[in-house]
Amino acid sequence: MRPEIVDRTAWLAARAELLTREKAHTREGDAIAAARRRLPMVEVDATVSLVGAAGPTGLLDIFEGRDQLLVCKHMWHRGKGFGDQCRGCTATVWNFQDASYLEARGVTFAVWCQGPYAEFAPYREFMGYQAPWYSVDGVDVPGISDGWITTYLRVGDRVFQTYETDGRGCEVMMPALQLLDMTVYGRQEEWEDSPAGWPQDPTQSWFIRDGRPVPQWTRLDPASSGAAR
Repeated sequence: MRPEIVDRTAWLAARAELLTREKAHTREGDAIAAARRRLPMVEVDATVSLVGAAGPTGLLDIFEGRDQLLVCKHMWHRGKGFGDQCRGCTATVWNFQDASYLEARGVTFAVWCQGPYAEFAPYREFMGYQAPWYSVDGVDVPGISDGWITTYLRVGDRVFQTYETDGRGCEVMMPALQLLDMTVYGRQEEWEDSPAGWPQDPTQSWFIRDGRPVPQWTRLDPASSGAAR
């Protein structure tokens, strides 16, 4: 199935009609972001220590001297190989690998992984991630152990949680999804409202190729056929 074919005049008219809705959507997004900036904040335990590359690291040190911290959580399937780790988390973190613009605004970016540091450190190295990873394995602290994307503000020696989101809120980390939304067939997922006959993939296998999360194929030695991990 394909879209209807029309002349350019008709196409421009239809595009202009959609553009009006897109601009309204953008303005509503701006309004939501403004409301987000006005949310109250709640204090979290600043004495919490997580395990990172340098060993146990206090929450205040994770800010790396900046006033704000943005964290993305990564699931971990303990004892499993690289190919069996969370496909959604892999896609999310892979789609965001350079925090330079965040840092320029005083925001440190870090990944908090649910597994033991010694177990996931080789995975971080394999994927080539540059952002610091810390283990929240065994940590049960409100504002630290919950939430999938969480933001914090440091005020002196105190730390406050300002926002968190999960589910599709995490798509903000995945520009590939927004780009797919611009294509004629979209994400090809069953939940999408697409015309009858549009291609759909009920398995969401765009996350997976030949048994591995798709981003891992950029890291494999072709000679290994992906068997090493």
